[in-house]
Amino acid sequence: MGMAEVNGWLLDLYEDPDRGLKLWFILEDERRVCLYQSFPVCFYAAGAAHRLRALWRWLSSLPDFPALAREERRDLFTPDPIPVLAVRVEKPSALRELFQKTEQAFPDLTYYDADVQVQLRHAARYGTFPLAFCQLTTDSSESIRQIEVLTSRWEIDPAPPPLRVMEIDLDSDPAKTAPTVMTVRFRAECRRLPILPGETTAYWVKTLLKQHDPDILVTDFGDTWLLDHLAESVHHDHEKLPLNRDAACPVTHIREKSYFSYGQIVYRGRQVHLHGRVHIDRQNAMIWSDYGLEGILETARVTALPIQTAARVSPGTGISGMQMITALQNGILIPWHKQQVEQPKTMLDLIHADFGGLVYQPTVGLHRDVAEIDFVSLYPSVMVRCNISPEKSPLSLSDPPPAQPGLIPQTLAPLLLKRVELKTRTPGFPGWDPRRKEYKARSSALKWLLVVCFGYLGYKNARFGRIESHEAVTAGGREALLRAKEAAEDLDFRVLHLFVDCLWVQKAGCIQGEDFQALIEEVNARTGLHIALDGIYRWVVFLPSRLDERVPVGNRYFGVYQDGTIKVRGLDARRRDTPPWVAQTQMALIEHLAQAPDADQLPGCLPGMLDLLRRELRRLRAGQVPLEDLLMAQRLSRSPEKYATPSPAARAALQLQAAGKGVQPGQRVRFWYVLGKQSVWAWELPNFLPPCRIDVAKYRQLLLRAAESVFQPFGISAQEMDLLMDGNTASIPLPFMEFQKPWLVPGPSVIHF
Repeated sequence: MGMAEVNGWLLDLYEDPDRGLKLWFILEDERRVCLYQSFPVCFYAAGAAHRLRALWRWLSSLPDFPALAREERRDLFTPDPIPVLAVRVEKPSALRELFQKTEQAFPDLTYYDADVQVQLRHAARYGTFPLAFCQLTTDSSESIRQIEVLTSRWEIDPAPPPLRVMEIDLDSDPAKTAPTVMTVRFRAECRRLPILPGETTAYWVKTLLKQHDPDILVTDFGDTWLLDHLAESVHHDHEKLPLNRDAACPVTHIREKSYFSYGQIVYRGRQVHLHGRVHIDRQNAMIWSDYGLEGILETARVTALPIQTAARVSPGTGISGMQMITALQNGILIPWHKQQVEQPKTMLDLIHADFGGLVYQPTVGLHRDVAEIDFVSLYPSVMVRCNISPEKSPLSLSDPPPAQPGLIPQTLAPLLLKRVELKTRTPGFPGWDPRRKEYKARSSALKWLLVVCFGYLGYKNARFGRIESHEAVTAGGREALLRAKEAAEDLDFRVLHLFVDCLWVQKAGCIQGEDFQALIEEVNARTGLHIALDGIYRWVVFLPSRLDERVPVGNRYFGVYQDGTIKVRGLDARRRDTPPWVAQTQMALIEHLAQAPDADQLPGCLPGMLDLLRRELRRLRAGQVPLEDLLMAQRLSRSPEKYATPSPAARAALQLQAAGKGVQPGQRVRFWYVLGKQSVWAWELPNFLPPCRIDVAKYRQLLLRAAESVFQPFGISAQEMDLLMDGNTASIPLPFMEFQKPWLVPGPSVIHF
């Protein structure tokens, strides 16, 4: 039997019912090959000794009985190893059915490692992950005899594989109107193909797939319409679309579902997964707009989840996968269901246990020359530094680093270091360097994983979660922020605001980055955590509550850095339910302010801002604002018929149901505000919306409400702005009419116009 050695990048890995696993590689010579590997797997059962003996006898009586063994294994939540029955099958595809039968026959036992994805098992055993560069020893039957991973999940610049990426865009959303044209892109080639009845369009796509043989297929609405539409248009088996590179496997469809997560209903659309080739639907991918394909590939690398899965699941699933890999590598059992519950507490204990993140209410107004300093991934850093893990007693920031890190710190430490390294390197690249954009996308993907890891620690279904550990993290975060505040005050800085992991400080004469270096070093020394200067504002505005101007709001502000970059938090432009026209106009107002070289020149921007608002309102009244820019988008928290008082989104959803279109909880419903009894018009209705039906008064109200936040520092109320829009200035106080008058008093940190 001849043996051969080859090197290549792992693209896909999945179960094969006959030979264990199928692994697809992109070889160094750019060939795409499918190899096989034997991969026996186990699950474990624990319980009373007589019940384990009964299970042994029952399993031994099965026609294809598995290999059985009595072992001792470590449960994370018990001090000593526990006796378990190990049930081993030779082929991973057989484990699921066997476990289902076992659990039904013996529901009183506790099960471990029963539902771990085969990709995570393989990652724990061999160190593999998507796009890992591997050295393979194979035989003549295309079986892998030996596999050695030559790269690491934590490399900053891994050798890039020669990926072939094909994109298919549609000219419209199928939920609204049937697309008529698709645009296919492959490298420098771009083709526009009409979507015709019959098999013609599918034949063109089939030809392009065979010609280019892409590794990754990126689509618009591929999950919900495109791929099924193409497949259904082919009526003869010999003309089937080669969507799968593996012709022996059918395309996998995953149903849509709604689920409750982190206090809200989340909807996940139906999915289409391929074998031997990767399919990513941009419209169904998680946070595609934040980090794109590079971020998805980075998420797949560090979590070891398949690329198609990493693109669609939440960051919490990614963190869970990473924890499972750490557990498997350390011989820790992974419970099938979480067994730990929160210990009973009195109301007073609950109050003392979890104060949440620390928020120091800001001074409302406009401040100049303010530095924003933030901890890099504060909560994950606290979890690593203080060894916060369900099986460990948490340390404080004053304690020495842990000698034996727990499961959670072991999982997070390399992830945290990788993100810090990416963030550190990014500013060193010039703007034209493509690595700058790539590093930002990868850093953003890692940021989401790190953000979620804290919440996942307290998630009720987390395998290795524990609410007491969750509470210990917030306590460590509060301690770190208080130490940073004390350091700033000891160095004579004025602390304007604290918010969970950031502080805004100010000191006369401190206007350059080096002026804050001593503070950063002092905070690093006092906390042992990495902190960095996020930027220095020319000016920043902290806004009050809309309901009560006397009450400041911690995360509602906007400002301009010294390089002209704008930062906005808590305003309408940041909300996903704001119509694009309103969001764009609010940002245009802030951009107008950003043109002022310093805070003293801001009043001179007011006439131009008011003119901009008037122009936009004239466009609205004249029907010149595109209807798409007026669309609202709100999430349904329940089925439309279950609302006691239907929200606008629920009323729009009821319209869709009447038109025969299903709507699920967690979906975002798009609609317009219109005149008439219903007051809304669902975007996906087949009927065309006459522009004259748009509720102009409602959109005017939304725009002025958004503009009020920008004008508020200048003392212009919504009522006064309303009068200014109509040209009625008789009742407006004199200072608002004298825009060019220099009313600013030099020197104060808070500017009241």
